[in-house]
Amino acid sequence: MKVKVKSLEELRKIREAHQDKVSLRDYGEVTGDKIEILIGMATCGISSGARETLNTFVEELAKEKIDNVRVVPVGCIGYCHSEPTVQVNAPGHKPVLYGKVKANKVHEIIEKHIKGGTPVESLVLHIDFERA
Repeated sequence: MKVKVKSLEELRKIREAHQDKVSLRDYGEVTGDKIEILIGMATCGISSGARETLNTFVEELAKEKIDNVRVVPVGCIGYCHSEPTVQVNAPGHKPVLYGKVKANKVHEIIEKHIKGGTPVESLVLHIDFERA
């Protein structure tokens, strides 16, 4: 999409209009009350639709004005057979790894898990995060 910007003021207006989406893609330090949504963006994830999944998370979270969440694009999560993969890290809970999260599944994850606190079992990849 090409946009011709004719003034600094016009550029500021564009920035303000999109700032809510940009702030969701936070790469800074994690705070204690933020939920992290990690999107696997390695080659296998991108080829399976991870970019659309990430963009849909950002758009829906911004639309719903949910500000206790940060969306973080990451490299390989390690479950290429289940791409696009999404990991939800909620404070005080074990991480939940989702598989085959196409853009059309994002709304359900936001409603049930992010807003409701209950993982979407039909999408969960049951793995063990414990280390030896």
